[in-house]
Amino acid sequence: MAQDAMARPRGATLRDVATVAGVSVSTASKALNGRAHVHPDTRRRVMDAAERLSFTPNVLAQNLTSGQSGTVGLITNDLEGRFSIPILMGAENAFGAGKMSVFLCDARGDAIRERYHLQALLSRRVDGIIVVGSRTDVRPSLGHEIPVPVVYVYAPSDDPEDLSLLPDNVGAGQQAVDHLLSIGRRTIAHIAGDPTYAAAQDRVRGIQHAMAAAQLPLVAPTPFGNWSEAWGRAATRQLLATHPEVDGLICGSDQIARGALDALRDLGRDVPRDVAVVGFDNWEILATGSAPPLTSVDMNFEALGRMAAERVFAALDGERQAGIVTQPCRLVVRGSTIDGA
Repeated sequence: MAQDAMARPRGATLRDVATVAGVSVSTASKALNGRAHVHPDTRRRVMDAAERLSFTPNVLAQNLTSGQSGTVGLITNDLEGRFSIPILMGAENAFGAGKMSVFLCDARGDAIRERYHLQALLSRRVDGIIVVGSRTDVRPSLGHEIPVPVVYVYAPSDDPEDLSLLPDNVGAGQQAVDHLLSIGRRTIAHIAGDPTYAAAQDRVRGIQHAMAAAQLPLVAPTPFGNWSEAWGRAATRQLLATHPEVDGLICGSDQIARGALDALRDLGRDVPRDVAVVGFDNWEILATGSAPPLTSVDMNFEALGRMAAERVFAALDGERQAGIVTQPCRLVVRGSTIDGA
């Protein structure tokens, strides 16, 4: 039995993979862990070598060698998970199954609770922190004494030395207008959300820029209200009472758009034949459950999560970034603008 044990082949090591791929051990490690500064051809060669050798990395050994725990903390102030859950999913996809674990902490908009969660995560020796806000307004920085990379998502830090990732709400407003213009709408109106939100103001700016570029005025001054279906219904009724010629309506959120669809139905206006309606956020449960299904501009939260994870990886490799980076949004076309879509 001892002879059988001695004859049993040992498992392939990282050095074996490096030798077969013709690279250094450190390069093989970077390639297998998805780190930067590895040429695509080199990474492919290393991955092929690992597959041929049936190499299985020892995650614990990797973490001990690198001084990393293989964990990242995500602190959110989004009580409903509306933004944090897709951002978390995007981050986990980017980190890769089995390579990084994400600890999710809900600060509930409380600065004291947020600081408590931060200290708890640091005591667990996390390798990075992702901070998710509930709105795109500027928020206080966690400071520079934190010993691990920090990336702010959705709510930008007030410190320009921090890295903040945001959806391009100005571009989102432009996309909404461009879509309506592309389907022949010319008498366009906008019903905005809460004016205290930066997202509401940014979307208004984008809409105004796109309308000016098309040399068309909005049918009426943009009314501000709140992010509710009730506001959407009331504002739409008031708008159509004074401007029955409206054939394109941009609503500041999917909730507002749902209310607008109700009001248009009550007024006997067919959507999209008489009035085409566009919302923002692409909140799937609202957008797909509307009648007709709602065309909406998606904030690309999963892409923001992936970008946040990539920036954490880059910082761990010594590539720290600062400033505000915007992520393009994407238009999801449904039946509220194109019949049968």
